Amino acid sequence: MRTLIQKIHVEEQYSFACRHYRTPDFETSWHKHEECELIVITEGQGTAMIGDFVGEYKTGDIYFIASDIPHSFRKRQHKMVGDAVVAHFKPDVFGKSFFLLPEIKHVFNFLNKNDAIQLQNKLKKEVTALLIDMETAKGFERINLLLQALQKMSTSSSYTRLTQDFSSPDNNINPAIEKIIEYSFKHYLEPVTLQQVAEIAEMSIPTFCRFFKKNIKKTYFNFLQDLRISHACKLLTNTNKPVMDCCYESGYNSWAHFSKQFKQIKQITPSMYRKEFVEKGK
Repeated sequence: MRTLIQKIHVEEQYSFACRHYRTPDFETSWHKHEECELIVITEGQGTAMIGDFVGEYKTGDIYFIASDIPHSFRKRQHKMVGDAVVAHFKPDVFGKSFFLLPEIKHVFNFLNKNDAIQLQNKLKKEVTALLIDMETAKGFERINLLLQALQKMSTSSSYTRLTQDFSSPDNNINPAIEKIIEYSFKHYLEPVTLQQVAEIAEMSIPTFCRFFKKNIKKTYFNFLQDLRISHACKLLTNTNKPVMDCCYESGYNSWAHFSKQFKQIKQITPSMYRKEFVEKGK
């Protein structure tokens, strides 16, 4: 067995960690930790896996991930630089009694939700600025910046909820899960069968299906679908390729199937997704 739990180092003069991570330290496998995580991507793009969420991340994105939610950020290309500023802090970082004060009840409630969110709009800009300053701040100012960030997140609705009430099955997990994820990222644009991934996991197909659903909270083919649609989104927003080409280059051999799954996940058609992206950039 191999643990997924990552030990966060906190220097003795601090109550929580806030550091700058750059390639190769930016790269991590599928992992979790008891600390909450606030992360802003300062360079790079790729695929974010957070709980049962799979989607694209890019420079400027900022996420809050609750305690013990497994996650990983994988660069689009191996040679690409990954860079982020990350704060790690326990849900009771300032003491249990402190968070029971009526004035900050909303912060307590926020930290005790087992959710992961992506910050948007004004909230995104404000918390990013606080997190960037937090990395180099000292003494009380460091604590003040974290409290400001928590206060803003806990009183705002300007975010996208990525996963809700996510719970990991246990502290230790069969190393097969990382092998499956690694294989899937290498081959998701190709035809993949349950027999293939079950053999990688060294399980029967029924056992593999139960195992994967227990750990990722979705079926393997739903996970594969998320990877393919995420890839299609990258093609739609970063290239001028025809939408039909984006379909076939994302692992689909049927336009109808692609269009149906894309709309199911993104709530809009591929063409509308590209149009909205272009309009936001104007």
